[in-house]
Amino acid sequence: MEVLYEDNHIVIVNKSAGEIVQGDKTGDTPLVDIVRQWIKEKYNKPGNVFCGVTHRIDRPTCGLVVFARTSKGLSRMDELFRKGDVHKTYWAIVRNRPPQGAGTLTHYLTMRERNNKTYVSSSPTPGSVKAVLNYRVIASSDNYHLLEIELITGRKHQIRAQLSAIGCPIKGDLKYGAPRSNPDGGISLQSHRIHFVHPVSGNLIDVTAPVPDDNLWQALAGKV
Repeated sequence: MEVLYEDNHIVIVNKSAGEIVQGDKTGDTPLVDIVRQWIKEKYNKPGNVFCGVTHRIDRPTCGLVVFARTSKGLSRMDELFRKGDVHKTYWAIVRNRPPQGAGTLTHYLTMRERNNKTYVSSSPTPGSVKAVLNYRVIASSDNYHLLEIELITGRKHQIRAQLSAIGCPIKGDLKYGAPRSNPDGGISLQSHRIHFVHPVSGNLIDVTAPVPDDNLWQALAGKV
């Protein structure tokens, strides 16, 4: 586990692809428990240690996740996320270049629990939610393109589903149309940067994740 920022109220870690943020039916150890144990050992805290989940990113996605170290930090971070005051930037690698070099995608998403997949439509359907993101191509190689994505709404599988809908599935994302998986089982999507005004101190928090240790990631990032 890589800790990129911490203070008395929050801790920001760099999640690896394949880790789960919160416990699920797999029974695998979630990242929140690993962070909780890290806090306990670092500060030699007795008994139960508080660690709250403020948001989640998909299991095959890597990058930044914010946890709360106090109940005050959790409730105030929850409010920031609810109001849209936490700004998240993602990086994604795709094989197919988007029709335009930059743009805004607006769709309506419907989540089906049966297969844990999000379906996209161009107009509202019963039970759908509106999803909006901005993207731009920031680097290209002979076969792949690196996109920078700003989330306007935060929906389950939003980036994965919306990019797939325009013919640009994320590398390795079999669920949303990629032809083959990545060797590590993850997908080439990173929660790359997060910035917000700290809900307790009032300081600006601006954290960027290191580029994944992968030849393609490094080559494309080197062109930015």
